Amino acid sequence: MASVTPHDRLLDEITGPTPGQMLRKRIFGHQGLLIGLVVLILLTLVAIFAPLLAPHDPYAQSLMNRMVPPVFMGGTWEHPLGTDHLGRDYLSRLIYGARVSLLIGAVAALISGVIGTAMGVAAGYFGGKVDAVVTFLINVRLAMPVVLVALAVVAILGGSLEVVIVVLGLLLWDRFAVVMRASTMQVRRREYVAAAQVIGASTPRILLSEIMPNIANNLIVVVTLEMAHAILLEAALSFLGLGVQPPTPSWGLMVSEGKNMMLFEPWLVLIPGAVLFVLVLAINLMGDGLRDVTAPENRS
Repeated sequence: MASVTPHDRLLDEITGPTPGQMLRKRIFGHQGLLIGLVVLILLTLVAIFAPLLAPHDPYAQSLMNRMVPPVFMGGTWEHPLGTDHLGRDYLSRLIYGARVSLLIGAVAALISGVIGTAMGVAAGYFGGKVDAVVTFLINVRLAMPVVLVALAVVAILGGSLEVVIVVLGLLLWDRFAVVMRASTMQVRRREYVAAAQVIGASTPRILLSEIMPNIANNLIVVVTLEMAHAILLEAALSFLGLGVQPPTPSWGLMVSEGKNMMLFEPWLVLIPGAVLFVLVLAINLMGDGLRDVTAPENRS
């Protein structure tokens, strides 16, 4: 192994750490980011490998084994988290429910992100009539209560996984548009954007190479916020009976099905509610951490 010479140490002190080393230091030095990332990765792996991890079929009913308590309340290890009112294994339904929550959160955030980012960047960069039209659309959207509109649309079209994803994706773009519009208006006044315009760079090139990289950290925060928002809205719709329909495992639906027995068997509500809380908290911690790590003021 080659030894580090005084010349190498002096060279490191002069040149300083590389950008990659600085990025790794910021990532591993941010506890909130690491906690959120680890929890989210674990839940994602649970969702992906649900058929291998679930001890029972989440749809299989057994009236002979209904309302079995979890292990920590005197149950058996055959059903570690007990069974529901139809005798379905609660742990298996909880594992498969992670798929529903993560899928809805990710796809709804993607749909709303594409719509809102395109509108916000266009309004912030071009200004004028484009900005006026986008601002009008944002005001119209903000005047519409998300939960009531989602309830009305889902009630008309029928509750299903696909309908919930599309409805939430088309209703949650306003925050993307507002944040991206404000961020783009700040960045477009910078010298490097003016320099790109002077040398004749095309508008798509300026937007992709000069604007987007410098507003990406704000976009990351909004993506995580709206992903968590979509997961909570799906849980609310499923709780009200207008979201994901049974027998599809959904954490919000599990809370809804257990609410009638909440005073007698509180674990039916507490277990899916706690997992939902952990998922949303992990997403928010990861978003805040990524914002801190990728902030321009922390890159130097």
